[in-house]
Amino acid sequence: MHAPRASAVVLSYDGRDLLESFLPSVLAQDYGDFEVVVVDNGSTDGSVGMLRERWPEVRIVALPENVGVTAALNAMVRAGEGEYVALLNNDVELEPSWLRILVGVMDRRPELASSAGKLLQHRNRGRIDRVGDEVRWSSACFGRGSGDLDSGQFETGEEVFTVGGAAAVYRRSAFARVGPFDDDFFAYVEDVDWGFRARLAGYAAWYEPTAVGYHLGGGTLGGINPFSLYHLRRNQLWLVLKNYPAASLLRHGPSVLLFNLAGLGMAVRRRQVGLVLKAYRDALRGVRPALRKRRTIQRSRTVGSRELERFIERAGRPW
Repeated sequence: MHAPRASAVVLSYDGRDLLESFLPSVLAQDYGDFEVVVVDNGSTDGSVGMLRERWPEVRIVALPENVGVTAALNAMVRAGEGEYVALLNNDVELEPSWLRILVGVMDRRPELASSAGKLLQHRNRGRIDRVGDEVRWSSACFGRGSGDLDSGQFETGEEVFTVGGAAAVYRRSAFARVGPFDDDFFAYVEDVDWGFRARLAGYAAWYEPTAVGYHLGGGTLGGINPFSLYHLRRNQLWLVLKNYPAASLLRHGPSVLLFNLAGLGMAVRRRQVGLVLKAYRDALRGVRPALRKRRTIQRSRTVGSRELERFIERAGRPW
């Protein structure tokens, strides 16, 4: 059987209503050689039955239980058969040309491990959800341009540090070199961690403004809440430990410390200090496996500290 060049793979958990609203835009992509796959992460709301009845052309991979976002992302990569794998949240609406444009970008630029388009807010389409992701040396991670008015400031295609996981296209062969998403992260920052590793391995990431989507945001996991705060604080420390070259750790360790002290102070004010301390405790418990991963990442990296420094500094001040 013919394998499609691209796979559009949607992750869903108890997202029946979201699939009914947003999946049609994925099916309507005007790229001529792609498949649509839904990876269901242990839903109990009848999503799988609804998909089989309403969209029999969609291939379904039904996980028996909720395995977490990161493990589900790896299942999505395995599920797609295409040379390019578009990983999509179930609350993203795409313009019909989105996949075609990004596959074209990847074809023209073999150095790219991933690419993403202009992702606008679904409820307010004049505001930016993200146009790529940024990392600060403090370990802060955030969507580039997030919340800003879309006033034409991001109309040029350009290299970005990494792409956000809500709607992005990945080169399948890059996973063989970079490895999978880190299952230990469970949820949050796993896409930034993978993008960081890809950059250390010599790959690049690209933002293409003509590929447009609209992100509802918080459709499954919600916004900042105890679950997200815990995983952000824990996983950002693992991100630093695994990926920062030794010279960068020495130079920017104080920024990481100050960032976490500021976060702890905010947690005290919000009466969340116990949760943040638990995240730090569990980060320490995961130091040994993180160090094992670090040795592999740092031994195989092809990008030196100076190049990495210049790229991250280009994004602005460490905070």
